[in-house]
Amino acid sequence: MKGNIYRDIYIGELSSELEGKEIRIAGWIEQIRNLGTNLMFLLIRDETGTVQVICNNPEKFNGVTRESTITLSGKIVKRTKEMINPNMKTGDIEIELISFEILGKCAATLPFEINHPENASEETRLKYRYLDLRNEKHHNTVLFRSKVIDYIRSLMKEMGFTEIATPIITTSSPEGARDFVIPSRNYKGKFYALPQAPQIYKQLLMVSGFNKYFQIAPCFRDEDCRADRTLEFYQLDLEMSFATEEDVYAVGEKVFYNVFKTFGNKEVSPYPFRRIAYKDAMLNYGSDKPDLRFGMELQNVSDIVKDCGFGVFTGALENGGSVRGINAKGQGSMPRKKIDALVDFAKGYGAKGLAYIAIHEDGSYKSSFAKFMTEDQMNALVKAMDGEAGDLLLFAADRNKIVWNVLGALRVELADQMGLLDKSDYKFLWVTEFPQFEWSDEEERYVAMHHPFTMPMDEDLDMLETNPGAVRAKAYDIVLNGTEIGGGSVRIHQADVQSRMFKALGLTDEVANEKFGFLLDAFKYGVPPHAGLAYGLDRLVMLMAKRDSIRDVIAFPKVKDASCLLTNAPDVVDAKQLDELSIKIEEEKTEE
Repeated sequence: MKGNIYRDIYIGELSSELEGKEIRIAGWIEQIRNLGTNLMFLLIRDETGTVQVICNNPEKFNGVTRESTITLSGKIVKRTKEMINPNMKTGDIEIELISFEILGKCAATLPFEINHPENASEETRLKYRYLDLRNEKHHNTVLFRSKVIDYIRSLMKEMGFTEIATPIITTSSPEGARDFVIPSRNYKGKFYALPQAPQIYKQLLMVSGFNKYFQIAPCFRDEDCRADRTLEFYQLDLEMSFATEEDVYAVGEKVFYNVFKTFGNKEVSPYPFRRIAYKDAMLNYGSDKPDLRFGMELQNVSDIVKDCGFGVFTGALENGGSVRGINAKGQGSMPRKKIDALVDFAKGYGAKGLAYIAIHEDGSYKSSFAKFMTEDQMNALVKAMDGEAGDLLLFAADRNKIVWNVLGALRVELADQMGLLDKSDYKFLWVTEFPQFEWSDEEERYVAMHHPFTMPMDEDLDMLETNPGAVRAKAYDIVLNGTEIGGGSVRIHQADVQSRMFKALGLTDEVANEKFGFLLDAFKYGVPPHAGLAYGLDRLVMLMAKRDSIRDVIAFPKVKDASCLLTNAPDVVDAKQLDELSIKIEEEKTEE
């Protein structure tokens, strides 16, 4: 590197080949070890590494504290063989101090140890996030994210995509998640919104004649934060004109395979990736984002138990539900206490209970419902579940939605307990043919499962008005190890189909024109068939970095309640600002 007044080389560039050379470095004082009047050791850290510095006049450092910034010059010397530190990249050298200058003194007691953030709460770490990011692991995660994004950009450009920025301040949409709205100072009573995604703009880019678009796009959704979800995030957004699902799959698979092969450095599903229709995913795995790292598929045993004497099973069937089970191989000796814990787990997902059969090594059964079954029924049930000596069979009975929800979560929980979730094994798949709509009890109408611009399956178009609940969409999600990391669809490109879609969602022509008139107008001027995909970069990096929370891969994240502990956002604003926006804050009424 070209030097300046602070340094002429990074610590990570130091080596024994520079023995005897005088160099200048800059960084933070990580450790201070004073061994007496004539000897002190300093550990100096910059972004690229750490190095030990020897000082023969410790008095010069009186009052100097850890985590102060320093620039120093010194001579590179080799360590003796017995003093080499194999845990440091620079462990075979030291710097003999010649001169130094403290640039920024750390004047306060550290709220936690930089090298031991695990001893601090997440709240403390995020309040002092600038200190948390000095930790090598956390710092490198942010650098890792940057490298991944650079690599993705190069891949997209290699495939002929053009990077185009779309607006950050846009209009509110009546469909999808909750918008962050922005009041306008110049247009009283009117509001902008932050984009949930660049969906409409990228479709308009296809109308504009661009062939392939991509963007590392910021997205905003006013929703609860979770371990794998936050209210502001970045996604790789792409769109292709004159394209089908197959074109999108080909691009997506090349990106995912190469990124994970390059940065994940482990086993990656070869492409083409496996594809599973939404219906089959729910039937076999109880989830629209199934984890394929293990088996334990759901089995429908409704026909086998329909005439049994167990009211839990027969009652569910009489109410239009089903009875399904999973086989936890080799878990037949699970203690009753652990089985009870699984029952409690299932109740957390809507189950009223959980029935089980434990198959002993001698082939005999221990069951919570055996007394209600004949021997032939029990044998048939075990056979249908592929039960063998040592297996634990677990059953849920209720409405299909609840059964899928319960067993889908339970199979993952059991797989975790059984050590079947290898974070280094990347199993990708496409989940396809999603329902076009889902019923909202809150709004008492059908809402778009993905978004209102998704093209229905050609063979289902005629049911848009007559049976919307049966319409399948040309929509697809990319799933990795039980986590949905992206989704996309073939888009509607005909004005009449888009109008029918809006009507199916309960939007009047007036509302549709008010909110999406500009899109419907664009459809009058020749629109190419187009399709696209978007996936969450933060979630992707989280999985590759093998971190448990999306907050770990974001430089300055919000916490679970969507607040920022560092800046105290959200916060009140000045009354003058509110006046300019014609906004009045009503005080919460308290009950007397």
